[in-house]
Amino acid sequence: METTQIDDNEHKSPLFGARHVQCILIFAGMSAAFTQRINLSVAIVAMMDKNSTNPDFEEYQWSEKTKSYLLSSFYWGYCVTQIPGSQLAHRFGGKITLLCSVVLSAILALLTPLSVRLGDWQLFCALRVCQGLIQGSTFPSGHTLLSKWVPAEERSTLGTFCYTGVYFGNLLMMLVSGWIATSSFGWPGIFYFSGIFSLIWGLIWYLVGARAPSECKWMREGERMFIETALATSTKPEHEHALTKTPWLKILTSVPFWVLLVAQCTTSWGFMIIMTEIPSYMKGVLGQDIESNALMSSVPYLSCLFFTIVFCILADFLMKRGYTSVNTSRKLFNTIGFWVPVVPIILLGYMHADQSELALALLIIAVGVSTGCNLGFLTNHIDLSPNFAGILMGIANFATGIINFLAPLTVGFIITDAKNVLQWRIVFYITGGMYFFGNLLFILFGQTEIQAWNSVRRSPYAMRNYQSEE
Repeated sequence: METTQIDDNEHKSPLFGARHVQCILIFAGMSAAFTQRINLSVAIVAMMDKNSTNPDFEEYQWSEKTKSYLLSSFYWGYCVTQIPGSQLAHRFGGKITLLCSVVLSAILALLTPLSVRLGDWQLFCALRVCQGLIQGSTFPSGHTLLSKWVPAEERSTLGTFCYTGVYFGNLLMMLVSGWIATSSFGWPGIFYFSGIFSLIWGLIWYLVGARAPSECKWMREGERMFIETALATSTKPEHEHALTKTPWLKILTSVPFWVLLVAQCTTSWGFMIIMTEIPSYMKGVLGQDIESNALMSSVPYLSCLFFTIVFCILADFLMKRGYTSVNTSRKLFNTIGFWVPVVPIILLGYMHADQSELALALLIIAVGVSTGCNLGFLTNHIDLSPNFAGILMGIANFATGIINFLAPLTVGFIITDAKNVLQWRIVFYITGGMYFFGNLLFILFGQTEIQAWNSVRRSPYAMRNYQSEE
């Protein structure tokens, strides 16, 4: 009995351990990546309005169509490298692929002002495409890392925390960009800030990050055993990944995965509309200048952090008390994150210039409550297949990359006059409808059971090579 007790203690989870440090670093990495995506959404308002930026920097008279090209160009490249990026993360581990995706993209962010001066919007657009190509492995890397570091019972909370970095990155960029644009740095400073922030994160991640517990030299052995024991039922030892054969056909014919993919595309559309178009909506419909525009646009992301904490605590409480199963919890919080925002999103299409405070309140509700889906579909990839979670995320992100590409172009087609609230109303109705039907499918057909095709399959050729090496 004493021996058993000692073993139990050895495998106990520390209150704060190496896996929490890794999750904090992933959180910061996601933040850094998204500062590079969101920087243009605010910067372009300053770049096209001589009254809202430093007069020492050039103003650009781009059309709404050109503007939509620029806002969507990142995702032209982003969708192309999702599946190759997920394969690289699966083969080499998430550490190196996440590092490269954030740091290389950061270098291009630093070169952005130069590209605009040398080649106007055409070279600028090409640079954004390249950034998208580089960042294609960001989310697959995150899921690959989480599948190695986070036990199933902590997946909702720690996984959600990691991806809350997306909102923090948006919040940080929104908060500082208005001040930077009107300071001596001008609009170029917005791109410099995101690039430098990302490079600092890259240095820390290189020194402290690890692709798996087995490669983390500074973690305690008890925590290492706890994680590896908890994950033993759904994953295989690290060295077997070289022999893994991805079951492409079974993945692409899996109904639960297709439902997950639709949910991810739906939220991606809504997020893109809010992330890239709200600054223009604030200026065109509500008449906000660049500094107050950035501040107002950042407040909803602050609410994301608040609601995420609330939802994580609530989900943990319901699960530990036995009130909800994993399946019920996923669908409950996905419903909160998808259906509650529908009404405030549609109501945004009925706001006028003298209702900026009410519009801000609606944005806070819509954006903040939407974080509930992070405890819904966002970690469902790992539920369905821990061994191929990064690849599932890559496939889904390929589809969402197309959505991210289409969303600004669709807005550019619908909205020919940024001051016309009736045109914005159409955009918000489309977004609300997608949220509703996306979650309805997830409720009816979504699953959380590990799929049969999760089992590691090896090709005979790989097995012969592996055995000969031994």
